[in-house]
Formats: sequence, structure tokens, C-alpha cells
Amino acid sequence: MAVCVGCPRASLKLVPLSLALIWQVYGAVMNINRGNPFRKEVVVDSWPDFKAVITRRQREKVDDRDHYTNAYAVFYRDLQAYRELLEERDTINWGQIFQLQAYPTQSSFILLFFLSPRLAYLDISHASLLSETWSRGGTEQCRRYLANLICCFPSICVLDDNGQPISWGLTDQFATMIHGYTLPEHRRKGYNRLVATILAKKLHSQGFPAQGNVLEKNVPSITLLKSMNARFLPCHFFRVIHTPLCFLAVPHL
Repeated sequence: MAVCVGCPRASLKLVPLSLALIWQVYGAVMNINRGNPFRKEVVVDSWPDFKAVITRRQREKVDDRDHYTNAYAVFYRDLQAYRELLEERDTINWGQIFQLQAYPTQSSFILLFFLSPRLAYLDISHASLLSETWSRGGTEQCRRYLANLICCFPSICVLDDNGQPISWGLTDQFATMIHGYTLPEHRRKGYNRLVATILAKKLHSQGFPAQGNVLEKNVPSITLLKSMNARFLPCHFFRVIHTPLCFLAVPHL
């Protein structure tokens, strides 16, 4: 039986147990306890002795084609319990396009602790640039999603002399560091290191772990993270995009 534990602070503090494998779930729970700007909730197979956890968008009117916002994070200690939770009729909205994130060897990293360019927070006016330069971007849905992230969660950027971003990083609804990027003409100047370090310290100052994902073929980023004493987890991160049949013929999703 699926149990929605909602947003009570005392209850949700019990959720993050095996932190090495539930960063997305943990980050979502912390954001729920800090105002819940992305309207998330937590579903478990049983309470309080749960074996499977799913964080999801609260049931309300949403864009069923927006897989950026319609995102689930998953952690389970018992595969059968997870399967049974998925089979519950109301756990997942199978009628919408969504993404599911989980760590069941893309690699995962956790930044540990161990300036000068002009630094600033990202602004919603930067959302179009971020969408155009993101491998997962290029759509209006993505632009709106990034604008929402900029409004709700920590970010940092390096500005040029005209006040335009040339290097940046931000965090998502799971408190994951995402879209660390430097414009090609400004690379090899140490901006990525600077942005990642400041953003990680910002997350730590707010009580969040500094964590994210990097593609195995992205050798420059992996080399940078290793030089920063990042600790890589012995697992892979998976993102699954679900598209119902009724949307398959719709262009530009």
C-alpha cells in the first residue's frame, strides 16, 4: 500500500537514511522542508518502516508534456517493494510525460570541502541562454523550467564586461548541481572550478550536500572534479523519460 507522507517536518526528517544512494530524494525532502517551491511530496511503500521512496509533484493542474518539472526521484532497499509501489494506481501519473531519476556505473560525484572575476546570481533573463546551451534544452518548456529553478534555488555565474553570463552553474528541485557550463570562447580560464566551488559552498552553508552527475565521456569535467577532491560514487545515475502513446505523434516535445 502506498503511503503519502506529505510535508510534516518531523516525519520527513526520517527519510534520508543511506545518503550515499539517495541524494536526489534527500535533496527533494530538504526543499520540501524549506518552503516546498516545486510543490513536491513523498510516497513510501509503508510508514514508518519503509523500503521504497518516491518523491513526486503534488497532484494539481500541471502541463502533462513538461518532463522537466514532472520529475520523480526514487530510492529503494527492496526491489519487490519498489515494484509494488510502482504498481499502485495513484503512485505515478502514467498519462503524462515525466522523468524518473535514480541511482541503482553517466557517474555520480559528491564535492567535499577542502577569486577576480565578476560574480553574480543567475537571473530569469538568462534562462534562454541556459536553455540554448544545455544538451537537454532548446524548448520553451526547458526555458520555463530553468527560469523556475533560477527563481527558487541557488545559482552562480561569472559575468563579462557587459554583464552577460559567460560561465555558470545552478541547482534543481532535487538539490543537484546541474548545467555547469562555460561559453567556448571563455574556457581554460578556471571559471568552471570557481563556479563549482562557490556553488558547493553555498549549498553546504544551507545544509545541503553538494552533489551532481557527469557523463563518463566528459573527460575535462571528470578531470576537474578529481582535481577538486570530489568523491565519485560506485554507481551510475539513470534518468528515464516516460512518454505516453498519446503524445508520441505530437511534435516538439
